[in-house]
Amino acid sequence: MSRFTGKTVVVTGAGRGIGLEIAKSFAAEGAKVAVISRSEGSCGAAAKSINTNHPEASKAYAVDVADYDAVAEVAKQVQADLGAPSILVNNAGVTRDGLMLRMKTQDWDDVLDTNLKGAFHMVKAFQKPLMKAEDARIINIASVIGLLGNAGQANYAASKAGLIGFTKSIARELAGRAVTANAIAPGFIKTDMTDALPEQVVTDILAKIPLKEFGTVEDVTALVTFLASKEARYITGQVLAVDGGMTMY
Repeated sequence: MSRFTGKTVVVTGAGRGIGLEIAKSFAAEGAKVAVISRSEGSCGAAAKSINTNHPEASKAYAVDVADYDAVAEVAKQVQADLGAPSILVNNAGVTRDGLMLRMKTQDWDDVLDTNLKGAFHMVKAFQKPLMKAEDARIINIASVIGLLGNAGQANYAASKAGLIGFTKSIARELAGRAVTANAIAPGFIKTDMTDALPEQVVTDILAKIPLKEFGTVEDVTALVTFLASKEARYITGQVLAVDGGMTMY
């Protein structure tokens, strides 16, 4: 399947984890992928791993999405190197967990600057080419924590809830140009981090998930590529939880 042949896709937070798998999924379906990460080492390694299986399918760009001037420069470079993008996936995110009693202002700012302001910077920098593109898509990776909240994650929850509101607003603004914008809210996804959780913690988490299992990275990437496809042309302003039913209501 090559649904994205001829398309340029921009993925932030693509140096590892879910972001890297999203970038790989697009490359596997024919896209040219701008792999964006704060770390030059991680985005370089990510692009190299993608190009091993899909030669010249990706290019690495090291940039802190919290820095608008840097993002604006990278946006110009991406278009010069790969062509104008029609798909933007905002996946970059950080955590600085801690109870409010101990949370420092810097912990709050770091999370909001990357998770929320970073998405704003990326949309702002790429908005004009997206508005001119055919079948343009913006996909923001939120979290079930943005829907439910969580003790010790006030900053993270606020950033992801804000990202959901941001998604709905830009969906309304850009609908006239046929640009769709949707948010995905992953729940507990199986990663190295979840593998390291104590057995009792895993048991407690699974008790809250109707499907009684963690999701996989593939569960998330499959939804990302669907929302980016032509088949999803009439879906916009939505928040889709990939969480085994945890936020069902």
